[in-house]
Amino acid sequence: MPQTAAPHPATAPQRKQLIRRSSPDRSQLIRRTVQFAFLALNLWIAIQFLLWVRYFESGGTTAWVPRPAGVDGWLPIAGLMNLKYFSVMHHIPVMHPAALVLTSVFLLSSLLLKKSFCSWLCPVGTVSEYLWKLGRKLFRRNLTVPRWLDIPLRALKYLLLAFFLFIVVSMSAAALNDFLTAPFGIIADVKMLNFFRELGIVGMAVIAAFVLLSVFIQNFWCRFLCPYGALMGIISTVSPVDQLVTIRSVECTGCMECVAVCPAENALQFALPPRTPALPRPARWQHRTLQPQLVAGILAIIFFGLIGLARATGHWQTNVSRPVYMQLVPHADDYGH
Repeated sequence: MPQTAAPHPATAPQRKQLIRRSSPDRSQLIRRTVQFAFLALNLWIAIQFLLWVRYFESGGTTAWVPRPAGVDGWLPIAGLMNLKYFSVMHHIPVMHPAALVLTSVFLLSSLLLKKSFCSWLCPVGTVSEYLWKLGRKLFRRNLTVPRWLDIPLRALKYLLLAFFLFIVVSMSAAALNDFLTAPFGIIADVKMLNFFRELGIVGMAVIAAFVLLSVFIQNFWCRFLCPYGALMGIISTVSPVDQLVTIRSVECTGCMECVAVCPAENALQFALPPRTPALPRPARWQHRTLQPQLVAGILAIIFFGLIGLARATGHWQTNVSRPVYMQLVPHADDYGH
């Protein structure tokens, strides 16, 4: 009886050799530098704005400082209103033009570099990040929200975003202009300041709860409640940059921490799509990786470039006369919508 050859055992797939990173990763050092520089800038703006408000509240007896237009960055709703107004009327509004400029900066950064605004520039994002890192350092871990609760909680920020977008989109350009040039719109920044200066027990308790939750739960505010972050996440889904395994999550902030902690050389990358996916792995990513220095440089170009253009063309400062502010600022709480 003829003998048949025994079948060859299936060839086991060869494991790829681990090539450890040869040089230290500096992405987080560069990102932290940008974060704290932007946080310091916002603190300087806040102090200057407070001194500006005090001048009018004192009847002009304290030192005069000019109004920092950068405070409009804390008026995201005004930024969205001005964006809608600009898209319809094709010219930059006169009231809070810096809000439009800064909103454009943040949206453009998310379009090009995923939600880099949240992890590189946003001062609230910076504080939130170091709160949960403090919690991890103190308790060795953060709490994990169960999936059945995590998904509906994440939906909250999109519901808030939808609410604000509905208001903005449903208003005509004329209505938006009337709203922003009314006393409430002119001193919306002062009313925002007064909200925090006049916090009651309930308001302080809410903020304390957010801080405490941010210590125990990673990025609590950003993850569940920030409508601005929700907008950046939606925009970031069409960003041209990705990683070796493409990340499409709207929660990815482009912080590059996953790249920083990975011990393997080029296993993860913050990069443009490969030129030819069929090429061998090292070749397909050649000249496509975005180094942290380049990310910081692109953000700087977008930020200072658009602001410089706005300054040069006279579309940065709100041109309201000092007598008008003298009448409105001390009575900011008296003006409603």
